[in-house]
Amino acid sequence: MRRTWAGDNIGRKGWPAGFSGRKEDAEMAKIATSQEFTREEVGLALRNHGMHLEGLRYPITPIGIHYVLIHFDIPFIDPGTYELPIAGRVRNPLRLSLDDVKARPAVTMPVMMECAGIGRALLSARPISAPWHEEAIGCARWTGTPLGPILEEAGLLDDAVEILFSGHDRGIDRDVEHNYERNPPLEEAVREEVILAYEMNGQPIPPQHGFPLRLIVPEWYGMTSVKLLKSISVISEPFEGVQQAIAYRYRKSEDDPGEPVTHKYPHALMVPPGIPDFLTRTRHLRARRVVVEGRAWSGFGAVERVEFSSDGGRSWDATELGEPVGRYAWRPWSYEWEAGEPGEYVLCVRATDEAGNSQPVDSDVV
Repeated sequence: MRRTWAGDNIGRKGWPAGFSGRKEDAEMAKIATSQEFTREEVGLALRNHGMHLEGLRYPITPIGIHYVLIHFDIPFIDPGTYELPIAGRVRNPLRLSLDDVKARPAVTMPVMMECAGIGRALLSARPISAPWHEEAIGCARWTGTPLGPILEEAGLLDDAVEILFSGHDRGIDRDVEHNYERNPPLEEAVREEVILAYEMNGQPIPPQHGFPLRLIVPEWYGMTSVKLLKSISVISEPFEGVQQAIAYRYRKSEDDPGEPVTHKYPHALMVPPGIPDFLTRTRHLRARRVVVEGRAWSGFGAVERVEFSSDGGRSWDATELGEPVGRYAWRPWSYEWEAGEPGEYVLCVRATDEAGNSQPVDSDVV
């Protein structure tokens, strides 16, 4: 029996997320069309690990198997001297120590996090970057303080249009030296569920996950939850940095300015059934009734339906849904599959959310 990925949203608008579509950026991003991975991709895969899909059995992902993407280096940051400035278009600039942040009202919530580049390795034309299959996921329990009251205390001026979050990690991408920076829209940044987190699964956030402080924007892809926070700047005009204006955009053609990658599209994955072949990861199991299970999520609202197919998507059956782990976490599903006939099967699963968005099965669907 063979298990296949269930379909991913990257490439939904035609060009892979993380690639602008412009010719000059194609040269810098380097687009691969071969199924063979490049030396650069192998290096990035060694540095950035995904979640083992058998980890879908855990309601809360253990820290050690939660996916990690590090754009540049992991800096050493002394928590004793750490300070986070909130400045720019504000009436009362703030400078908060880590203890100042921890002294504020705390919230804890499980959040399903997914990298915007998930499924990149499955595209027919892919930017040379971390070669994710379907493993760039994790659902951790984050503890921190809501960002909204901090911004309210700083006092946004009338001309404020965006909040810019800068990380301590610095490097070169598309031939531009910069700190990793992202700016969710103002209306998103002040939502009550957006937090400055300092704990992951009840422990101080590990360095690779953003110590000592990181942003958590629950409904968006992971690129927005800036790690290793260095500063928060309130700005009066749109930010045009590399990670905002060039990377992480959906484009239909070379000349299309594109749409920014924002909320997570519905996505369901399964725990690989049976046992794997060491090299190919092809699954093997005895012909019998099998309970197939997994998790599903969406950034556009609750998952309302998950469907299972054992024939590569030609026919679908409804699965049984369990209770969500949390409002911004994933939802379990299960299905009793009658695998009574020996043979080879292609298993698929797809999710639909309450907004009517459905997960495609083909990674190149636009």
